[in-house]
Amino acid sequence: MTDASLTTKNNLASAYDTESFRRWGHELIDLLADQVAAVQGQADQPVLAYLDPEQAYAFWRADFAEATTSPTALFQRILTQSIQLHHPHYLGHQVSVPALVSGLAGLVSDVLSNGTGVYEMGMASNAIERVVTEFTAQQIGYPEEAGGFLTSGGTLANLTALLAARQAKAPTPVWETGHAQRLAILVSEEAHYCVDRAARILGMGAQGILKVPVDEQFRIQIDDLEATYQRARAAGLVPIAVVGCAGATATGSYDDLEALAELAQRHQLWFHVDGAHGGAVVFSEKYRHLVRGIARADSVVIDYHKMGMTPALNTALLFRDGADAYRTFAQRAQYLWEAQQSPEWYHSGKKTFECTKLMLSIKVYAILRTHGKDVFGKNVDRLYDQAKVLAQLIHQHPDLELALSPAANIVNFRYVSCPAEVRDERNARIRQALVEAGDFYVVQTLIRGQRYLRCTVMNPLSDERVFAQLLARVVAVGKSLAQ
Repeated sequence: MTDASLTTKNNLASAYDTESFRRWGHELIDLLADQVAAVQGQADQPVLAYLDPEQAYAFWRADFAEATTSPTALFQRILTQSIQLHHPHYLGHQVSVPALVSGLAGLVSDVLSNGTGVYEMGMASNAIERVVTEFTAQQIGYPEEAGGFLTSGGTLANLTALLAARQAKAPTPVWETGHAQRLAILVSEEAHYCVDRAARILGMGAQGILKVPVDEQFRIQIDDLEATYQRARAAGLVPIAVVGCAGATATGSYDDLEALAELAQRHQLWFHVDGAHGGAVVFSEKYRHLVRGIARADSVVIDYHKMGMTPALNTALLFRDGADAYRTFAQRAQYLWEAQQSPEWYHSGKKTFECTKLMLSIKVYAILRTHGKDVFGKNVDRLYDQAKVLAQLIHQHPDLELALSPAANIVNFRYVSCPAEVRDERNARIRQALVEAGDFYVVQTLIRGQRYLRCTVMNPLSDERVFAQLLARVVAVGKSLAQ
């Protein structure tokens, strides 16, 4: 045996050495626990130790050129160059602050690596997925025959839902014969871009995306729905679905789902609710009124990795009629299963784009079994309540302007103690200064063509004291930029 082959053999053996894994695992848990404890206590810890993209690339390119290292040292480096969602000053994108037990479930998923496309490859996760989706369907208010699955993100879930809509409502079987009509969907102009993208992927083109204007609260304009539908029909389009937002990405606004359900029923359209972010209010007694009418939807998307305390990506797609999940895809895969459309819930590959899918269900299930079935509702209540606190502080501040009262945990505001013609630039510079300093993380958006700072309250530890510090920092930076 040559020296090279011996080294390869030893490298392979060490990759599966359980004692090394045990030692590294203990070190990693200590490292992560210390990091989360530090940022939760805000002990001079940044939300983000910002590097520009070229600096980050140069660092990791140099790291890759070095000899092998211990995983603990590697993980430490990754931690120092990653955004800290558990920091109370994280008020950025709509990504959950993961419950720590779900991270442990993720470790189990990765070590077992049980793909769930066929039952034998994911016995526990497939069965648990059915329990989780049944629980979610019950919270929506769906009947017993409802069903669904978990998939990798809201984009994929919305695309799959619209595929189901096309399968159910297109006048001809598009999956087999291709498009014979110019299909279309009705959707709010504030809908997430993935809905637009899904319609284009489905071959509808720009003309098939019928964007309905919104009102002053950024909810779909109900008075324009019927007219939009009739104009589409007159132009030779065949609308197959109407999509409601719960809530809109930029503002968190909720469409009137009851009114959308009425339109869908009147014209025999598929009614889909994109509740990727705000659909989680179905778990809350206090805020579930925001989605009144959701149980009338043919399909609903809810991201567990947004308001469900679960690591990304983890999305539930539910159907009021569970059989619709099996009708979406029709291609044969005889080496996996014999009959594509038979209702074998335990083969998740029949219902999703993914065949080899992570054990998504065990992350959600671990949270529910550890912290109780009401934990998601409590999280929604806390985050939505705190957003109202932040909005009130902004409303009272003479240097700041609130875009609109928040319906969810998304709060948009801007610094206004500067000439109107420089406000967009000033707020962009304020945001960049915060990111580079690393003491707060917020994002930005355009509302009615004007730039606003956008905060999403995702961390239950973010409170009035944190909000006051943020606003003081925004104003201080804004004033310094004028000098």
